[in-house]
Amino acid sequence: MPPHDASLWAQVAEDIACVKGRDPAARYTLEIALTYPGVHAVLHHRAAHRLWRRGWRFPARLLAWFARLVTNVDIHPGARIGRRFFIDHGAGVVIGETAEIGDDVTLYHGVTLGGTSWSPGKRHPTIGDGVLIGAGAKVLGPITVAAGARVGANSVVVSDVPPAMTVVGIPGRIVRDPRDRRAAADQPYGRIDLEHHLIPDPVGEALSLMIDRVAFLEARVGHLQGRVAELQAQRGGRDTPAACA
Repeated sequence: MPPHDASLWAQVAEDIACVKGRDPAARYTLEIALTYPGVHAVLHHRAAHRLWRRGWRFPARLLAWFARLVTNVDIHPGARIGRRFFIDHGAGVVIGETAEIGDDVTLYHGVTLGGTSWSPGKRHPTIGDGVLIGAGAKVLGPITVAAGARVGANSVVVSDVPPAMTVVGIPGRIVRDPRDRRAAADQPYGRIDLEHHLIPDPVGEALSLMIDRVAFLEARVGHLQGRVAELQAQRGGRDTPAACA
């Protein structure tokens, strides 16, 4: 999390600069600063969060409302967000009051970091450093998505996610061991792994295993039926002379 005395302009500069490493369509700094609603939402939140911490709650909420009006991204001013945070496409993202987000996190459009109860206190997720959350995913409750994890598009995550794991499905399931993923060090400097099409399909994998098993059992049944027919034919051949005699 950013220290309270961190320079607002330093954070803003990092938020803009990190986009080039995460969006292949980004070309130059001025274009990013002027045309990216996800960046605008984060910049407004930086200012609103500072107001919130100083106890100026209504101005903070008013600024957050304005940011939502112009960016379609709803970030509560109480949410704590780390450095180099990027919301790609910046539409329909919701981040709750007690959410905590680490450094170098990327969210895609339609992501919700939401609560699951009316109880006061911690109600929203904690997102570790370097986490990537795919489009439409919902991360709900006071859970932790640990550093380096990935959440697949449209997943619903309601329990903790260990470091460097991939989660997909409803409810979210861990589907890939970190040893099977390309190490972050193998990526070009400042880049993230955009190979969303490589996220596995656990339901498809289970069905494939079932189909293979059914085919194996059918082959065994066919073999046994052939053996029974052979034995019946041999027994019939032995019985015929005796019957004639």
